[in-house]
Amino acid sequence: MPTRDLSHPLDGETTVYPGDPEVEISPAATHEDDGYRVTAVGIGSHAGTHLDAPSHTEPGGRNLDEFEVGRFAFDARLVDCSGKEAREPIRVGDLPDESEADFGMLVIRTGWADHWTEDRYFDHPYLSAAAAKACAERGWSVGVDALSVDPSPSRRGREADGEPSGVPAHHALLGSERLILENLTGLADLPERFELRAYPLALADADGAPARAVAVW
Repeated sequence: MPTRDLSHPLDGETTVYPGDPEVEISPAATHEDDGYRVTAVGIGSHAGTHLDAPSHTEPGGRNLDEFEVGRFAFDARLVDCSGKEAREPIRVGDLPDESEADFGMLVIRTGWADHWTEDRYFDHPYLSAAAAKACAERGWSVGVDALSVDPSPSRRGREADGEPSGVPAHHALLGSERLILENLTGLADLPERFELRAYPLALADADGAPARAVAVW
C-alpha cells in the first residue's frame, strides 16, 4: 500500500504566519555532558503542517481534543489549482462538482509548497469566501499546500498598510465544524482519491496543533 508523507519538517527555518511564535529547537541535554540526548522544542499551535480547530477563529468552537481521533483520517479528493497566480482566489467553479460530494476532505494543490521558506510563500492563492462556504455546505473539510486558506499578510504583518485582513474562509469552514489542514507538501502526482491521515499532537484545549499528514492509497 503506497504512502507519502505530506508534512514539512519542523526546524528553525519553518515558515510561520506573521505574528505567530517562531519554531525554536535547541539541545537540552547532550551525550557529551549528560550521557543522553534531549531536545528543547518551542512551537506555536499552528506551526508547520497543522490542523485548525473550530476554536481557532470561532468563540465557543470545539478544540481538537474534543473530536474523536477517527475524525482525523479523511477520505480525500485532490483538486489541482496550481495554475493560479499569486494571491489569486480559488473560486466555486474551481471545485469538484457538487455531485462528487462523497468524500470528507478536499485537498487543494496550489503548488506553493515549492516556495516554502521563501518570502513568496506568503503570496499564495487562497480560497474565496464563496468557495469556502460551498465546501462547508457540501460537508468537506479542506487541506491546502499553503500557509492559509485565506490571504496571508507578508512578513510585515497584519497591521501594515495594504496587507489583507479578515479570515472569511476560516469562519465559513470552522464555523461549520469543518477542519482545516494547512502547510501540506508533496501533493504533486498523488492519485485523485486517497486516504489522508493527519493526527494532531495531543495538546489539551488545542485551537490547532502540528500534525503528521500522510497520504495512503
